[in-house]
Amino acid sequence: MKRRDVLKNISLLPLAGGVMGTLLPSQNAVAAPPAKRDVFGELGLRTFINAAGTYTSMTASLMPEEVMEAINQSAKEFVMLDEVQDKVGAKIAAMCHAEAAMVTAGCWSAIVLGTAGVIAGTDAKKIAMLPSLEGTDLKSEVIVQKTHMHGYEHAVTNTGAKLIPVETREELEKAINDKTAMMFFLNREGSSGKVDHATFIQIAKQHNIPTMIDMAADVPPVENLWKYNDMGFDLVCISGGKAICGPQSTGILMGKKDFIAGARLSGPPNGGNIGRGMKVNKEEIIGMYVALDAYIKRDHAKEWKMWEDKIAVINNAVKNVNGVTTEIIVPEIANHTPSLEIRWDNSKVKLTKEDMGLKLRNGSPSIETVSWEKDNSIRITVFMLKHGQEKVVAARIKEELMNASI
Repeated sequence: MKRRDVLKNISLLPLAGGVMGTLLPSQNAVAAPPAKRDVFGELGLRTFINAAGTYTSMTASLMPEEVMEAINQSAKEFVMLDEVQDKVGAKIAAMCHAEAAMVTAGCWSAIVLGTAGVIAGTDAKKIAMLPSLEGTDLKSEVIVQKTHMHGYEHAVTNTGAKLIPVETREELEKAINDKTAMMFFLNREGSSGKVDHATFIQIAKQHNIPTMIDMAADVPPVENLWKYNDMGFDLVCISGGKAICGPQSTGILMGKKDFIAGARLSGPPNGGNIGRGMKVNKEEIIGMYVALDAYIKRDHAKEWKMWEDKIAVINNAVKNVNGVTTEIIVPEIANHTPSLEIRWDNSKVKLTKEDMGLKLRNGSPSIETVSWEKDNSIRITVFMLKHGQEKVVAARIKEELMNASI
């Protein structure tokens, strides 16, 4: 048979592709997918089980799959950044009982931009003056209680504002003058100051002075997301990358619409201001929105029970080691989740808290905990543990305690 006759007969077959596949099986072979790139391994980075908490130095929290999906989806199209802030800000404001909101480059950025929004408002000339307030007619003083000064108040001074520390109600009222721009409250230290939330707001409103509260790590409970807006604070600042599990580099500024409008103009994509470098990309803004929405809708009672169960696993594993005592602690505010303090008698367990931390860190798998103020003790939190990691943590801590037992 001639070559042209073979080709003619093949062309008449109804399943020519199948015939060709039979004739050339190698063409139907499916290539194996390329191996996924291990960037951590490539860079030589240590990963660890996070039994410490949502500390910035430990990269805070892990984002859930739905947040990552939103980030990846939003990375594939162009949109106008201001429109993203408009739409997401409106959603967040509605969820949190605020007039307006915006996503910021962390809680620190929220404090800086919020203060700028109070001092300079939406006036472009005033915005450009910051942080050089000396010699201007702009109000430049921010009142803060001394017990609330733990470093975070320095975000306020990024605007050029001067901090006025006070202790008592009398000192607070005496400090108010025509230069007072704002009053700043650190929620974590609410019980340590002599002026409580309600009194603080009452005094501010009597003198028509805006108030700001920093509640960076103060969810759970979920109700705190709207509690301080409902209470009457003019601006509320919160971290996005802690218990809410949004991008670590995000925060939320929410409150009165006029101050949020000013804060927006003092930040990106606008220029000629102190906040130009505090960029938040569209992926982070949308990721923060999805994370917040998911967090609010979560079954918080079920989640709390899960944390208690994980704490119980670790507690039951270590509490009967000779010389060891444990205590379950729930902080009143800031990282309000069940935690376990593990203490040991140094005469029965020859181990310092620093040595314990190093042994856990350098073990396999690596585990991070917190060395608390007390000697011979560590603190465990479980709300950042993945499924099943509580068993690993329990076994490793018990192992080190037993190894050091006399």
